Amino acid sequence: MGWEMVDEGWGRRAADFAALLEPAQVREYISVFRRLEVGPGTRLVDMACGSGLAMEMAGLLGAERAGIDASPRLVEIARLRNPESDVRVGDMATSGFPEAAFDVVTSFRGIWGTTPDAVREAHRLLVPGGQFALTCWGNMASAPGGALFGPFRLATPPQVEHQSEMVSLKRPGVAAAFLAEAGLEPGEPFPVPCVIEFADAEHYARALAATGPAYEAIQTVGAEAFHAACLEAARPFVTAGRPIRGELPLWGIIARRPA
Repeated sequence: MGWEMVDEGWGRRAADFAALLEPAQVREYISVFRRLEVGPGTRLVDMACGSGLAMEMAGLLGAERAGIDASPRLVEIARLRNPESDVRVGDMATSGFPEAAFDVVTSFRGIWGTTPDAVREAHRLLVPGGQFALTCWGNMASAPGGALFGPFRLATPPQVEHQSEMVSLKRPGVAAAFLAEAGLEPGEPFPVPCVIEFADAEHYARALAATGPAYEAIQTVGAEAFHAACLEAARPFVTAGRPIRGELPLWGIIARRPA
């Protein structure tokens, strides 16, 4: 699937994604920005920036930021959140930004084991000594909160297999080799806090339906069946007076462009 097709899955419910699901990633953004020491004067570009919340938070820390994403509808929201930033629609592997224009490149669950060209582009965009940080999902089967992503498995077997290939970086040593092949100097992987929370089961089902993997599942079984699967998956997490809350396995790694 070419990058132009990403909007079909991720952009069709862009407002739902931006308002219902992305705010749960605030812990992730803060954790990574702290490790990168993002602050006033940091020139940062977020690859696969989605609806731009990470960019907005980097701006609150004083960073000069830019972004690129394949979904025009998500980019529209990213521009709303970051009106003075250069936010582009396009292929993150050929961003068009000038070489060595950034001190920091980030990608929050946007670069996968299936997108090596994007890592080479990150290398090109960094100044010598600049830092590249990516995050990736861990083993969902090992975490109770992983069951909240269970409805994604209603997609076709090839689609589910492709989803597994995309998160292949979670395997020991794979991410470091992946980054080194692009000419970067990787550090050690580290855990990243990640919690998703929803007011109730309906709120959760609506948020999950706004994602790309949900689009594949809905295309396979239909919207009603996917919604029903969401309500069933949420059942063990429902407690009176409390939000549906699931801790998810997430990790990050930071690499440098050699000085």
